[in-house]
Amino acid sequence: MEWIGAGSLLTWVWLLLGQGFFWRTDVRLPARRDPERWPSVAVVVPARDEAAVLPDSLPSLLGQKYPGRAEVFLVDDGSTDGTGARARELAAARGGLPLTVSSPGEPGPGWTGKLWALRHGMALARERVEPEYLLLTDADIAHEPDSLRELVAAARSAELDLVSQMARLRVVTRWERLIVPAFVYFFGQLYPFRWVNRPGARTAAAAGGCVLLRREAAERAGIPETIRHAVIDDVTLARAVKRSGSGGGVTGGAPAAGIRRRFGPGRRRAAGGRIWLGLADRVASVRPYPRPADLWRMVSRSAYAQLRHRPLLLLGTVLGLTLVYLVPPVALVAGAAGGDAATAALGGAAWAVMCGTYLPMLRHYGQPWWTAPLLPFTALLYLLMTVDSAVQHHRGRGAAWKGRTYPKP
Repeated sequence: MEWIGAGSLLTWVWLLLGQGFFWRTDVRLPARRDPERWPSVAVVVPARDEAAVLPDSLPSLLGQKYPGRAEVFLVDDGSTDGTGARARELAAARGGLPLTVSSPGEPGPGWTGKLWALRHGMALARERVEPEYLLLTDADIAHEPDSLRELVAAARSAELDLVSQMARLRVVTRWERLIVPAFVYFFGQLYPFRWVNRPGARTAAAAGGCVLLRREAAERAGIPETIRHAVIDDVTLARAVKRSGSGGGVTGGAPAAGIRRRFGPGRRRAAGGRIWLGLADRVASVRPYPRPADLWRMVSRSAYAQLRHRPLLLLGTVLGLTLVYLVPPVALVAGAAGGDAATAALGGAAWAVMCGTYLPMLRHYGQPWWTAPLLPFTALLYLLMTVDSAVQHHRGRGAAWKGRTYPKP
């Protein structure tokens, strides 16, 4: 047990210093200035059964104070709750940016529903607006009035192909306060924002609720066709953009396999699409998760897909979460109970480092510092959600969301 405790502590020291400082919450929109000419933007909103949240989100998009041309395209993806009609009512009552509501019909073979909706919305936007940028945002995301302006200014100033912000998620109920900050913390640990934002680095990710995408970059990467099967669409989109940069001879949405043949799986590329990911100040999710079951479904629907449906990766994840998050409190308690001072000290030190890395995220979400020691319990819940995701997959149910089930790949 002493050796296991030492291994956990060493792992935490490495995470603290060597994992892109993932625990810091200071990655915000880069320095920006207003462009001489504001480019045209199409805001594409895929929506399936979102009538309940639209009153808290859609008016914020229609009310954007953007100096250039911008239009909103809401794609009603087979809703049964009157999502399209509700959107039209809100636009008629609130005014603001022009709104087009359309429906793409049932997804084509090999397409996930959201990406099929994005395909339809992007095609419609190209016909109506010929946009230079596409803002891909979920129906539950509310934007401050200057959100679009700031996103475009950042993309222009830093010459970025993709700018994405991790929306501030809702933390109202007891379970939201327990699970939501940890969700963002774990995401940052898996995809350190500083690594994502480093040109040429292999790490790529985005937060699907708020993605500003340059249209030329989307066409170069073949989006959305090249990622049409993706359940985790935001990360897959970011990878496609980062791998398909205009330099280095990579053109026209080259397949990932061809890029790996050229650069190798463990090497960095000299050229590629430039992407940026950080925490949001002007973007927030209004979707409630009042019950533990709601949060459980939110995580488990895609957790095993994140592991590429590989049992060995699942086993490694379970062992890794156990070593990193569960061993410290167990070592502390077992060492103290058994009179093993060394084991207790190692476990306590690892737990202290863990809590220290979690404090910035708790402050970001306005949660009290004394909830940091609960992180091992939250990690255990995520471990169980991931295992449940794998069980559902191997039972043949596939990923499920909003009444749709996607078959096993």
